[in-house]
Amino acid sequence: MPAITRTPTTEMEVTSIRLERELKDNLKAIAGDRGYQALIRDVLWNYVQQKSGHYRPSFSPSDIRASLEATAQREERCVITGKTIRPQEPMLLGLTVHGEMVPLSIDSMAS
Repeated sequence: MPAITRTPTTEMEVTSIRLERELKDNLKAIAGDRGYQALIRDVLWNYVQQKSGHYRPSFSPSDIRASLEATAQREERCVITGKTIRPQEPMLLGLTVHGEMVPLSIDSMAS
């Protein structure tokens, strides 16, 4: 994933957003000392990069604990190679060391 250029907060635009109290509390807990606003910015930048096609995977095969054969139901992007997986193509679903299920191209786990 391309590095996100950090802008000093004095150069950022102020934007107001309403969040449910539970969501805000959960964001604060996840962010810890880093701060939930920085976490929200990172989440938004990651989303924009993924949707714009500028997303570069940050996973390696060592991050995958197990994989299952699957068939893509919609377009996916392999988290290791960045390769597009088209609908109805064979793929793998990888279980990460953090317990997430992620899309993998068939050849991404070849040693």
